[in-house]
Amino acid sequence: MAVLKKMLLWGSENQWLKYHVPNYRFMQKAVKRFMPGEKLEDALREAQAFNTKKISSIFTYLGENITDLSEAESVTKHYLEVLDKISEKNLPTEISLKLTQIGLDLSVERTFENFKSIVQKSHDQKNQVWIDMEGSAYTDLTIDFYRRIKLSYENVGLCLQAYLYRTDADISNLLELFPKIRLVKGAYKEPPAIAFKRKKDVDQNFFKLAKKLLKASQQGGIRAAFATHDIKLITKIENFAKEMNLSRENLEFQMLFGIKTAEQTRLSDEGYKLAVLIAYGDAWFPWYMRRLAERPANLTFVLKNLFTS
Repeated sequence: MAVLKKMLLWGSENQWLKYHVPNYRFMQKAVKRFMPGEKLEDALREAQAFNTKKISSIFTYLGENITDLSEAESVTKHYLEVLDKISEKNLPTEISLKLTQIGLDLSVERTFENFKSIVQKSHDQKNQVWIDMEGSAYTDLTIDFYRRIKLSYENVGLCLQAYLYRTDADISNLLELFPKIRLVKGAYKEPPAIAFKRKKDVDQNFFKLAKKLLKASQQGGIRAAFATHDIKLITKIENFAKEMNLSRENLEFQMLFGIKTAEQTRLSDEGYKLAVLIAYGDAWFPWYMRRLAERPANLTFVLKNLFTS
Protein backbone atom coordinates (compact mmCIF):
# COMPACT_ATOMS: atom_id res chain seq x y z
CA MET A 1 0.00 0.00 0.00
CA ALA A 2 2.84 2.40 0.83
CA VAL A 3 4.30 2.02 -2.67
CA LEU A 4 0.90 2.53 -4.30
CA LYS A 5 0.29 5.65 -2.18
CA LYS A 6 3.63 7.09 -3.29
CA MET A 7 2.73 6.43 -6.92
CA LEU A 8 -0.63 8.14 -6.55
CA LEU A 9 0.91 11.19 -4.88
CA TRP A 10 3.55 11.33 -7.61
CA GLY A 11 0.74 11.24 -10.16
CA SER A 12 -1.01 14.14 -8.43
CA GLU A 13 2.05 16.32 -9.14
CA ASN A 14 2.74 15.15 -12.70
CA GLN A 15 1.88 17.86 -15.20
CA TRP A 16 1.54 15.54 -18.22
CA LEU A 17 -0.96 13.33 -16.38
CA LYS A 18 -2.81 16.41 -15.11
CA TYR A 19 -3.54 17.63 -18.63
CA HIS A 20 -4.04 14.33 -20.45
CA VAL A 21 -5.54 11.66 -18.18
CA PRO A 22 -8.79 13.59 -17.42
CA ASN A 23 -9.69 13.23 -21.09
CA TYR A 24 -10.16 9.48 -20.72
CA ARG A 25 -13.79 8.47 -20.28
CA PHE A 26 -13.05 5.88 -17.60
CA MET A 27 -11.46 8.58 -15.43
CA GLN A 28 -14.37 10.93 -15.98
CA LYS A 29 -16.68 8.14 -14.89
CA ALA A 30 -14.58 7.11 -11.89
CA VAL A 31 -14.23 10.62 -10.47
CA LYS A 32 -18.00 10.86 -10.09
CA ARG A 33 -17.59 8.75 -6.97
CA PHE A 34 -16.16 11.85 -5.30
CA MET A 35 -17.92 14.74 -7.06
CA PRO A 36 -21.39 15.16 -8.57
CA GLY A 37 -20.19 17.05 -11.66
CA GLU A 38 -17.96 19.83 -12.92
CA LYS A 39 -20.53 22.65 -12.85
CA LEU A 40 -21.67 24.85 -9.98
CA GLU A 41 -25.22 23.77 -10.79
CA ASP A 42 -24.25 20.19 -9.96
CA ALA A 43 -22.97 21.26 -6.54
CA LEU A 44 -26.05 23.38 -5.85
CA ARG A 45 -28.35 20.48 -6.72
CA GLU A 46 -26.60 18.18 -4.25
CA ALA A 47 -26.47 20.87 -1.55
CA GLN A 48 -30.23 21.27 -1.80
CA ALA A 49 -30.68 17.51 -1.48
CA PHE A 50 -28.44 17.40 1.60
CA ASN A 51 -30.33 20.32 3.10
CA THR A 52 -33.56 18.30 3.05
CA LYS A 53 -31.72 15.77 5.24
CA LYS A 54 -30.55 18.53 7.61
CA ILE A 55 -26.98 18.13 6.40
CA SER A 56 -25.01 21.25 5.57
CA SER A 57 -22.40 21.50 2.82
CA ILE A 58 -19.12 23.12 1.82
CA PHE A 59 -18.29 24.02 -1.77
CA THR A 60 -14.79 23.89 -3.20
CA TYR A 61 -14.13 24.95 -6.77
CA LEU A 62 -11.21 22.78 -7.78
CA GLY A 63 -7.95 24.37 -8.85
CA GLU A 64 -4.53 25.32 -7.49
CA ASN A 65 -1.20 26.94 -8.39
CA ILE A 66 -2.54 29.28 -11.07
CA THR A 67 0.11 30.91 -13.25
CA ASP A 68 -1.54 34.20 -14.21
CA LEU A 69 -3.16 36.82 -11.97
CA SER A 70 -5.98 37.24 -14.46
CA GLU A 71 -6.96 33.66 -13.63
CA ALA A 72 -6.92 34.57 -9.94
CA GLU A 73 -9.34 37.41 -10.66
CA SER A 74 -11.60 35.01 -12.54
CA VAL A 75 -11.63 32.51 -9.67
CA THR A 76 -12.34 35.30 -7.18
CA LYS A 77 -15.27 36.47 -9.30
CA HIS A 78 -16.55 32.90 -9.44
CA TYR A 79 -16.55 32.56 -5.66
CA LEU A 80 -18.39 35.86 -5.29
CA GLU A 81 -21.04 34.51 -7.64
CA VAL A 82 -21.15 31.27 -5.68
CA LEU A 83 -21.88 33.17 -2.49
CA ASP A 84 -24.75 34.96 -4.22
CA LYS A 85 -26.21 31.66 -5.42
CA ILE A 86 -25.94 30.15 -1.94
CA SER A 87 -27.68 33.20 -0.47
CA GLU A 88 -30.42 33.22 -3.10
CA LYS A 89 -31.23 29.57 -2.40
CA ASN A 90 -30.88 30.03 1.37
CA LEU A 91 -28.55 27.06 1.67
CA PRO A 92 -26.48 26.19 4.77
CA THR A 93 -23.40 26.08 2.55
CA GLU A 94 -19.92 27.46 3.24
CA ILE A 95 -17.01 27.71 0.81
CA SER A 96 -13.44 26.43 0.99
CA LEU A 97 -10.54 27.42 -1.24
CA LYS A 98 -6.81 27.11 -1.79
CA LEU A 99 -4.80 30.33 -1.63
CA THR A 100 -2.68 29.29 -4.63
CA GLN A 101 -5.93 29.26 -6.61
CA ILE A 102 -6.29 33.02 -6.10
CA GLY A 103 -2.67 34.01 -6.64
CA LEU A 104 -0.46 33.05 -3.69
CA ASP A 105 2.41 31.86 -5.91
CA LEU A 106 2.38 35.20 -7.74
CA SER A 107 1.56 37.95 -5.24
CA VAL A 108 0.70 37.73 -1.55
CA GLU A 109 -0.86 41.21 -1.59
CA ARG A 110 -3.08 40.53 -4.59
CA THR A 111 -4.08 37.24 -3.02
CA PHE A 112 -4.98 39.04 0.19
CA GLU A 113 -7.13 41.55 -1.68
CA ASN A 114 -8.85 38.77 -3.63
CA PHE A 115 -9.51 36.78 -0.48
CA LYS A 116 -10.64 39.85 1.44
CA SER A 117 -13.34 40.54 -1.15
CA ILE A 118 -14.62 36.97 -0.79
CA VAL A 119 -14.57 37.09 3.01
CA GLN A 120 -16.32 40.48 3.05
CA LYS A 121 -19.19 39.25 0.90
CA SER A 122 -19.38 36.08 2.99
CA HIS A 123 -19.51 38.22 6.13
CA ASP A 124 -22.27 40.37 4.67
CA GLN A 125 -24.26 37.21 3.95
CA LYS A 126 -23.53 35.74 7.41
CA ASN A 127 -21.50 32.94 5.87
CA GLN A 128 -18.08 31.35 6.48
CA VAL A 129 -14.96 30.81 4.35
CA TRP A 130 -12.39 28.06 4.89
CA ILE A 131 -8.76 28.24 3.82
CA ASP A 132 -7.54 24.85 2.61
CA MET A 133 -4.03 23.88 3.63
CA GLU A 134 -1.73 22.81 0.80
CA GLY A 135 1.70 21.15 0.84
CA SER A 136 4.15 21.90 3.64
CA ALA A 137 5.96 24.53 1.54
CA TYR A 138 2.87 26.70 2.10
CA THR A 139 2.20 25.98 5.78
CA ASP A 140 3.91 29.02 7.32
CA LEU A 141 2.68 31.34 4.59
CA THR A 142 -0.90 30.09 4.98
CA ILE A 143 -0.91 30.38 8.77
CA ASP A 144 0.55 33.91 8.56
CA PHE A 145 -2.13 34.76 6.00
CA TYR A 146 -4.82 33.42 8.34
CA ARG A 147 -3.49 35.44 11.26
CA ARG A 148 -3.58 38.58 9.14
CA ILE A 149 -7.12 38.15 7.82
CA LYS A 150 -8.37 37.12 11.28
CA LEU A 151 -7.48 40.57 12.61
CA SER A 152 -10.38 41.98 10.57
CA TYR A 153 -12.77 39.05 10.06
CA GLU A 154 -14.17 36.37 12.34
CA ASN A 155 -15.85 34.34 9.60
CA VAL A 156 -12.69 32.56 8.43
CA GLY A 157 -11.53 29.03 9.17
CA LEU A 158 -8.24 27.24 8.57
CA CYS A 159 -7.46 23.66 7.66
CA LEU A 160 -4.61 21.96 9.59
CA GLN A 161 -3.03 18.58 8.85
CA ALA A 162 -2.55 15.89 11.48
CA TYR A 163 0.29 14.15 9.65
CA LEU A 164 2.66 17.09 10.21
CA TYR A 165 4.69 16.98 13.42
CA ARG A 166 4.31 20.74 13.82
CA THR A 167 0.51 20.86 13.96
CA ASP A 168 0.28 20.41 17.73
CA ALA A 169 2.38 23.55 18.22
CA ASP A 170 0.48 25.38 15.47
CA ILE A 171 -2.81 24.76 17.24
CA SER A 172 -1.38 25.98 20.55
CA ASN A 173 -0.13 29.16 18.92
CA LEU A 174 -3.43 29.82 17.13
CA LEU A 175 -5.72 29.36 20.14
CA GLU A 176 -5.18 32.97 21.19
CA LEU A 177 -7.03 33.99 18.02
CA PHE A 178 -10.12 31.92 18.91
CA PRO A 179 -9.82 30.20 15.54
CA LYS A 180 -12.04 28.02 13.44
CA ILE A 181 -10.04 24.90 12.63
CA ARG A 182 -10.79 21.97 10.34
CA LEU A 183 -8.55 19.03 11.22
CA VAL A 184 -7.65 16.63 8.40
CA LYS A 185 -5.12 13.82 8.15
CA GLY A 186 -3.23 15.34 5.19
CA ALA A 187 -2.87 14.21 1.59
CA TYR A 188 0.38 15.58 0.15
CA LYS A 189 3.72 13.91 -0.42
CA GLU A 190 5.85 14.97 2.55
CA PRO A 191 9.32 13.87 3.75
CA PRO A 192 9.58 11.73 6.92
CA ALA A 193 11.57 14.52 8.59
CA ILE A 194 8.38 16.60 8.95
CA ALA A 195 5.46 14.19 8.69
CA PHE A 196 4.28 10.90 10.15
CA LYS A 197 4.44 8.15 7.55
CA ARG A 198 2.57 5.29 9.22
CA LYS A 199 -1.22 5.41 9.23
CA LYS A 200 -1.18 4.28 12.85
CA ASP A 201 0.90 7.30 13.85
CA VAL A 202 -1.22 9.74 11.85
CA ASP A 203 -4.39 8.36 13.43
CA GLN A 204 -2.88 8.60 16.90
CA ASN A 205 -1.85 12.21 16.34
CA PHE A 206 -5.24 13.09 14.83
CA PHE A 207 -6.99 11.87 17.98
CA LYS A 208 -4.51 13.67 20.22
CA LEU A 209 -5.15 16.94 18.33
CA ALA A 210 -8.90 16.33 18.29
CA LYS A 211 -8.92 16.05 22.09
CA LYS A 212 -6.94 19.27 22.34
CA LEU A 213 -9.40 21.09 20.08
CA LEU A 214 -12.44 19.70 21.91
CA LYS A 215 -11.07 20.89 25.25
CA ALA A 216 -10.46 24.33 23.75
CA SER A 217 -13.92 24.46 22.18
CA GLN A 218 -15.53 23.57 25.49
CA GLN A 219 -13.97 26.70 26.97
CA GLY A 220 -15.68 28.68 24.22
CA GLY A 221 -14.72 30.91 21.33
CA ILE A 222 -13.36 28.38 18.88
CA ARG A 223 -14.92 26.13 16.27
CA ALA A 224 -13.42 22.69 15.67
CA ALA A 225 -14.42 20.43 12.78
CA PHE A 226 -13.07 16.93 12.29
CA ALA A 227 -12.73 15.95 8.64
CA THR A 228 -12.29 12.20 8.46
CA HIS A 229 -14.02 9.11 7.08
CA ASP A 230 -12.25 6.83 9.55
CA ILE A 231 -15.11 5.32 11.54
CA LYS A 232 -12.81 4.16 14.34
CA LEU A 233 -11.52 7.70 14.77
CA ILE A 234 -15.01 9.15 14.61
CA THR A 235 -16.15 6.75 17.34
CA LYS A 236 -13.19 7.65 19.56
CA ILE A 237 -13.95 11.36 19.13
CA GLU A 238 -17.63 10.75 19.90
CA ASN A 239 -16.75 8.85 23.08
CA PHE A 240 -14.30 11.50 24.24
CA ALA A 241 -16.93 14.20 23.67
CA LYS A 242 -19.38 12.20 25.78
CA GLU A 243 -16.82 11.99 28.58
CA MET A 244 -16.59 15.80 28.39
CA ASN A 245 -20.39 16.10 28.48
CA LEU A 246 -20.21 17.92 25.15
CA SER A 247 -23.59 17.93 23.44
CA ARG A 248 -23.90 16.31 20.02
CA GLU A 249 -24.93 19.54 18.33
CA ASN A 250 -21.58 20.98 19.44
CA LEU A 251 -19.53 18.22 17.83
CA GLU A 252 -18.84 18.78 14.14
CA PHE A 253 -17.71 16.32 11.49
CA GLN A 254 -16.96 17.02 7.85
CA MET A 255 -16.86 14.40 5.11
CA LEU A 256 -16.45 14.22 1.34
CA PHE A 257 -19.33 13.80 -1.06
CA GLY A 258 -19.85 10.14 -1.93
CA ILE A 259 -17.70 8.67 0.86
CA LYS A 260 -19.14 6.66 3.76
CA THR A 261 -22.67 7.83 3.01
CA ALA A 262 -24.19 5.49 5.60
CA GLU A 263 -21.95 7.03 8.26
CA GLN A 264 -22.96 10.50 7.09
CA THR A 265 -26.61 9.58 7.54
CA ARG A 266 -25.96 8.10 10.98
CA LEU A 267 -24.14 11.17 12.25
CA SER A 268 -26.87 13.47 10.99
CA ASP A 269 -29.70 11.31 12.33
CA GLU A 270 -28.04 11.14 15.75
CA GLY A 271 -27.87 14.92 16.01
CA TYR A 272 -24.22 15.65 15.25
CA LYS A 273 -23.23 18.61 13.12
CA LEU A 274 -22.28 17.31 9.70
CA ALA A 275 -21.08 19.13 6.60
CA VAL A 276 -20.40 17.37 3.30
CA LEU A 277 -17.66 18.86 1.14
CA ILE A 278 -18.83 19.05 -2.46
CA ALA A 279 -16.07 19.56 -5.02
CA TYR A 280 -16.68 20.63 -8.60
CA GLY A 281 -14.78 22.11 -11.55
CA ASP A 282 -12.70 20.69 -14.39
CA ALA A 283 -9.30 20.96 -12.62
CA TRP A 284 -9.98 17.82 -10.61
CA PHE A 285 -7.08 15.49 -11.42
CA PRO A 286 -4.53 16.44 -8.68
CA TRP A 287 -7.30 16.57 -6.08
CA TYR A 288 -8.66 13.21 -7.21
CA MET A 289 -5.27 11.50 -7.09
CA ARG A 290 -4.78 12.73 -3.52
CA ARG A 291 -8.19 11.31 -2.60
CA LEU A 292 -7.11 7.94 -3.96
CA ALA A 293 -3.81 8.19 -2.08
CA GLU A 294 -5.70 8.74 1.18
CA ARG A 295 -7.22 5.31 0.67
CA PRO A 296 -5.48 3.37 -2.12
CA ALA A 297 -8.14 0.65 -1.96
CA ASN A 298 -10.35 3.10 -3.84
CA LEU A 299 -8.18 2.39 -6.86
CA THR A 300 -10.13 -0.82 -7.38
CA PHE A 301 -13.13 1.36 -8.20
CA VAL A 302 -11.13 3.07 -10.95
CA LEU A 303 -9.97 -0.27 -12.36
CA LYS A 304 -13.55 -1.55 -12.46
CA ASN A 305 -14.52 1.45 -14.54
CA LEU A 306 -11.51 0.90 -16.80
CA PHE A 307 -12.67 -2.59 -17.73
CA THR A 308 -16.37 -1.78 -17.97
CA SER A 309 -16.07 1.43 -20.04
